[in-house]
Amino acid sequence: MGDLLLVRHGETEWSASGRHTGLTDLPLTQHGEEQAKSLAPLLTGRTFARTLTSPLGRALRTAELAGLTGAVTDADLHEWDYGAYEGVTTAEIHRTRPGWDLWTDGVPPGPPGHPGETPAQVGERADRVLSRVSEALADGDVMLVAHGHFLRVLTARRLGLPPADGRLFRLETGTLSRLSTEHGRPVIAEWNTRS
Repeated sequence: MGDLLLVRHGETEWSASGRHTGLTDLPLTQHGEEQAKSLAPLLTGRTFARTLTSPLGRALRTAELAGLTGAVTDADLHEWDYGAYEGVTTAEIHRTRPGWDLWTDGVPPGPPGHPGETPAQVGERADRVLSRVSEALADGDVMLVAHGHFLRVLTARRLGLPPADGRLFRLETGTLSRLSTEHGRPVIAEWNTRS
């Protein structure tokens, strides 16, 4: 059984300022590009049974700069649809909704094409990804390049936890994490690794 490796894309202008960045396709900052390049030494010599990326440019560029080849985009790897909270910081949201929590409350609908998602809906997408890569894990390691909140939900689901428990796994930009197994059970083997 292979390991599931997770790369969170490098920094963007909005991730640096704490703005919820779901489906808005922002480029990496210069620092984000450097973060992505710095992942290459951590991946050198590794082979992957399958490499999947989010279709958003910041994830695709991170995969490219990290030296990953043969990646296939998977629409389910896109970031949480933040609906009306797209581009807004948590501090700004708390001005009108002091008790708001993404992990328990989800988000209100936004403009057309941005209905927003609940934690359960993000969990359903994560479950679909995990189902699709399960066969490839039998052949070796699998690499996923995606986004912070989505990968946190995916980690929770891989560990058998509810989607909202993704709140327990802080995930930094431009990092590598590894989910493995111990005695047949999924475990976190590495988290937020940088070179």
